[in-house]
Amino acid sequence: METADAVVIGAGAGLSAAAGFTYSGKRFEDNFPDFIETYGFKDMYTAGFYPYDTLEEHWAYWSRYIFINRYQDAPNNVYQDLYRLVQNKDYFVLTTNVDHCFQKTGFDKHRLFYTQGDYGLWQCSKPCHNKTYDNETVIQKMVTKQVHMRIPSGLVPYCPLCGAPMSMNLRADNTFVEDNGWHTAAEKYQDFIRRHKGLNILYLELGVGNNTPGIIKYPFWQMTYDNPNATYLCINLSETYIPAEIRKQTICIKDNIGDILKQLTANTCSSDTNL
Repeated sequence: METADAVVIGAGAGLSAAAGFTYSGKRFEDNFPDFIETYGFKDMYTAGFYPYDTLEEHWAYWSRYIFINRYQDAPNNVYQDLYRLVQNKDYFVLTTNVDHCFQKTGFDKHRLFYTQGDYGLWQCSKPCHNKTYDNETVIQKMVTKQVHMRIPSGLVPYCPLCGAPMSMNLRADNTFVEDNGWHTAAEKYQDFIRRHKGLNILYLELGVGNNTPGIIKYPFWQMTYDNPNATYLCINLSETYIPAEIRKQTICIKDNIGDILKQLTANTCSSDTNL
């Protein structure tokens, strides 16, 4: 970290889980007791795919889901610790997370590429056009005004152009909208990679699993292999496989991301004080 010319952060679901954004257990049980009792759901993620009979019930569930995972702060300071480590470095963030934690923590929004969407955005479900819409105001109304697992019909969101129901701007199928902001972020990420080609780069992979390895993990391996000056650092509880071709350039830490970042932050602050 201290000697790198640039840091490319690749963040997956494990990073937000370490920050306290867990999708099962007590957090799920505290926020969705009625849905659990009615349907026997085991976690937030799978419950989001349930085919609810009405849009009123669908958005009653999803508004709560969005509110706690997008508009509430993470319980732990994992993102804050990460920001302290890189705030004075030349960095860029590539993430499959959709909870907006990076931007809420203070990371420069011009150095972020959310590849899979954002809980804070809606889109046309068809989609009839490539535009997304902020949902915070309506989501808060849905949460406060829902009764018996249903929102008022007047709050159900519809596309302002074609009248189709709105859906979440999350990459689940071929209807995902890549709006102007998405394309701008993609171009900035590619430009960052081009400008730092061959330099001393740290590819810092945090909590990336094997659901979508082609977005972060495989490209990080390839770019490390192509650049003898690069280092690949992976912190994960389980997914810490090292390809033989880049073993000499790799550091893997199989441990809790939050604990490791806290230690690194403490060490960095101690070093700065000693200077």
